[in-house]
Amino acid sequence: MHTLNSAQLHHFQHYQKWYAAISLALYVFINNSINATSQIMEAQRDGALPFLLWEPFVWEYTSAVSTLLLIPALLYLLKHHPFNWQAVNRSIALYFAASVLYCVLHVGVMIGLRKLIYWLQARAYDFGLNWFELLYEYRKDLWAFLFFIVVIKVFSYVFAQIIGEATTLANNEEELIPTQFDRFLVKKLGKEFIVKVNNIDWLESSGNYVNLHCAERIYPLRATLTQLSSNLESQGFCRIHRSHAIRLDAVESITPLSSGDSEIKLTTGKVLNLSRRYKDQFKTHLNIN
Repeated sequence: MHTLNSAQLHHFQHYQKWYAAISLALYVFINNSINATSQIMEAQRDGALPFLLWEPFVWEYTSAVSTLLLIPALLYLLKHHPFNWQAVNRSIALYFAASVLYCVLHVGVMIGLRKLIYWLQARAYDFGLNWFELLYEYRKDLWAFLFFIVVIKVFSYVFAQIIGEATTLANNEEELIPTQFDRFLVKKLGKEFIVKVNNIDWLESSGNYVNLHCAERIYPLRATLTQLSSNLESQGFCRIHRSHAIRLDAVESITPLSSGDSEIKLTTGKVLNLSRRYKDQFKTHLNIN
């Protein structure tokens, strides 16, 4: 199984939202630029343009900006209210209401931006808001609403497949990280792999993930280092830094530093910093284990 190296993994974990945002922004602005030029080309077929050359770009780009401003709201919806197939009627009602709100906000922000730009040009802008226009806009916004949800879900899936994601193997649905487990299930590129806890050398906090370092391989787990290191304490793991925890059996040597910290060398050759804050805790665990 091909595994990203530590630098690549950190890069993807820390900048995945930026990649998604930039890709989405590029798509929206390219799409709306095409729409603006299409309006100009179609109008030119009838001779003189019924609008100034810059106006279609204002119409399309204000729509694009309004759309992008609403993406965080879609992310919030998907995170806190994922579609529940066990309560499908409730979910359909919720997402229908969300799509209506999405349309109202999109149109409201879009019209506000257009009025501001036209006012700066000493011109007036009239959207001609009526029930037909609202229905027309809702038809488009509903499609955009569903499209962006699919894009976000596909991006999340592809990202998870690229870096792989680990989950605990335990029969406990109430806790994100069960208190008792000895194996992780890693899903990557359509395959599943079992990783034993006693094969993990150290843990590394990275954004919303904890990277499980096992020899030369790295397996991301959605968790916090505080929670995971605490749950693995009984299996010989100890926190040594705000960003690291280690399996005590993987320690080869400890070298004190003049700063008061220490360096811990693992049997794999990896060297990690032992912070003064965690030194007493580390020594206590060494005596116990």
